[in-house]
Amino acid sequence: MTALWQVDSAQFLQNVKQVTQNQSVMAVVKNNAYNYGLDFAVQMFQQAGIDTFSTTSLVEAVRIRELAPEATIFLMNATDEFERLRANDIHMTLPSLTFYRENKAALAGVKVHLEYENLLHRSGFKTKDELLAVLADHEQNPAPKMEITGLWTHFGYADEFDVDMYEKEREAWLTIVETLVKQRGYHFDLIHAQNSASYYREGQRVFDHHTHARIGIALYGSRPYASLSPGCITQALTVKANVIQLRNVQQGDHCGYSFAYTVEQPHTRLAVVDVGYGDGILRTRAQHDVSINGKRYPIRALMMSHMFVEVDDTVSAKDSVILYNNSDLRIDDYTFKGVGANSEQLSALNLNSLIKEYV
Repeated sequence: MTALWQVDSAQFLQNVKQVTQNQSVMAVVKNNAYNYGLDFAVQMFQQAGIDTFSTTSLVEAVRIRELAPEATIFLMNATDEFERLRANDIHMTLPSLTFYRENKAALAGVKVHLEYENLLHRSGFKTKDELLAVLADHEQNPAPKMEITGLWTHFGYADEFDVDMYEKEREAWLTIVETLVKQRGYHFDLIHAQNSASYYREGQRVFDHHTHARIGIALYGSRPYASLSPGCITQALTVKANVIQLRNVQQGDHCGYSFAYTVEQPHTRLAVVDVGYGDGILRTRAQHDVSINGKRYPIRALMMSHMFVEVDDTVSAKDSVILYNNSDLRIDDYTFKGVGANSEQLSALNLNSLIKEYV
């Protein structure tokens, strides 16, 4: 027996349609589509009518081009592999004025999206004046040059409600768009800023004067913040393992490596389960229950390929042990309990050791 990672394809597709609501969406497929599988995700998104994708990996971007010859593909990390970008018609972020100046001639024929840094400070032009400077220089450049096809930013605080950071980054960004588009008259084929949290905070509506919302985690079945109803977004993923044997232990016995669990009650029953941190189960997830035959049981120790679960006499060898499902053991519920970000839990799951199944 081996633990199973399983996606309900029909449920995945239905969630995508529920999230997009016929709005123009750029699907974020970075990191192997949040570990759901790049090929699978692109196929599902295309079935839902999405034809615009973004990733941080040039390798993934080239693969998307193979899967979707007519798609618009945006690379969110800058690269100097300009010929590969041109050959595969991949748009790329322009991350700074310095990058532009250093690569001005080499960028000829490359499609770029001007990036505004905003409050995340990860990448991008720092000010409106820097953006205007590159636009003016580009207009005056008579030589072969890059194509400015997009304008974008990222909201780092859209899922924060206890501070006013989202309101500040939102206002700063909309001022940039107002200045460049409405006041100065610049045209961009693509303007995108909203992540899942921003998109839902705005009522599943793309900002005015924008072409797309750039959505990631919601498309994969996880809510970006806790106040959203679980019915708004549906998880299609189940992760389950198996009871491979049962052990009777006594009060004071030590179970697991380095005294991981000391038995507190006499005549305690432990299930040995065939999944562990080597399969991508976070130690913080092991602080919470699993479900066996519809009943919750506590994890007592986590090892590389196994875990101990304290059970009762109703549990038998070969019973299924549910770690994640689409009802009461959702990825996002554990995010809100502090286990780790939605994307952290998803990307940790080791699809080289787990059985991977689409149904």
